[in-house]
Amino acid sequence: MLKPYSRAEVSFDLRREIGQEGSNSQTYVAHDEQLDAEIVIKKIPKSEIDSVDTFFDESRILYLSSHPNVVPVHYACQDADHIFIAMPYYQRGSLNALINSRYLTVREIVVLGCQIASGLHNIHSKRLVHFDIKPDNVLLSDRGEALISDFGLSRRIGATGTAGQDRMYFKMRPPEAYDTQDFTRAFDIYQLGLTLYRMCNGNASFEEEFRRYGASPSAFDRDGFKFAVRNERFPARDAFEEHIPERLRRLVKKCLKADPSERFQAAIDVSNELAQVEDRLDWQFSLEGSTRVWTRRDEGKGYRLAVDASGTSVAEKTMDSGRKTRITGYSKTGITSREIRHFLGET
Repeated sequence: MLKPYSRAEVSFDLRREIGQEGSNSQTYVAHDEQLDAEIVIKKIPKSEIDSVDTFFDESRILYLSSHPNVVPVHYACQDADHIFIAMPYYQRGSLNALINSRYLTVREIVVLGCQIASGLHNIHSKRLVHFDIKPDNVLLSDRGEALISDFGLSRRIGATGTAGQDRMYFKMRPPEAYDTQDFTRAFDIYQLGLTLYRMCNGNASFEEEFRRYGASPSAFDRDGFKFAVRNERFPARDAFEEHIPERLRRLVKKCLKADPSERFQAAIDVSNELAQVEDRLDWQFSLEGSTRVWTRRDEGKGYRLAVDASGTSVAEKTMDSGRKTRITGYSKTGITSREIRHFLGET
């Protein structure tokens, strides 16, 4: 008599833990002895899972969501106390780490944003809501492409057109989460908007805004924060640096509308709109102390604009020979935001 299925053993060596903010599991870089390869193992305590029937839900959802911009799953297994999900190891790490290391160019925001939106559209087409879109849950492949990961909070959309969820990452919570526990895909669109916001402005700026409501959990002004989220005051919609073009700003703001019906209604619409952003693509923004600096190279010339805290600016052009000249029209005291945008658009 044939058995309904066969059982077999896998073995791996958990080498080092790699953190993921807000997660109720542990994630490790591991060595798979059968494959003789470095992989990632997500270790989930069975005590954190509601029932035996849901033990492998995350791995099933990952498998169901197979797409070039979704992290694939190698296999899933268990021991007496834990579920283990095996996935590829990406040496580039997460989008969150990239944002922490430097500011992204507009071109990078557009390319990575389109890839995230494409992966999210695939997830939604499978009648799923991810519920945890954030920079830490976007990994970068060896080719630098964005892949959505961590489906631990994902839920299937029911007959009512909504998915239930009562666990969510506080900083990335949309306004409707204060009124209900049943959500549409618009929940993910809001979190995609917040992810794009952080890509545009950097994590330091985002965290500084968040800390204004309290530096510690015990001192956090939850009512003030809830009011700000509901009334489109967090995050600040006017906090973009001058190299972020108006079309990209409008896109992010639409994703962050307090009323879910006013957001983009499909992730593919976000991707299509991102693809239309064509201005100021290659300016690299940085901070040197309190001085804001933009640099770009174009056809053998280098351009640099530095604006200090008092509004005094120095604009320069550098040739391949190393000869440097000052651009006098933009080297001045009290340069305006409009003049900065004009310089970034015309050079």
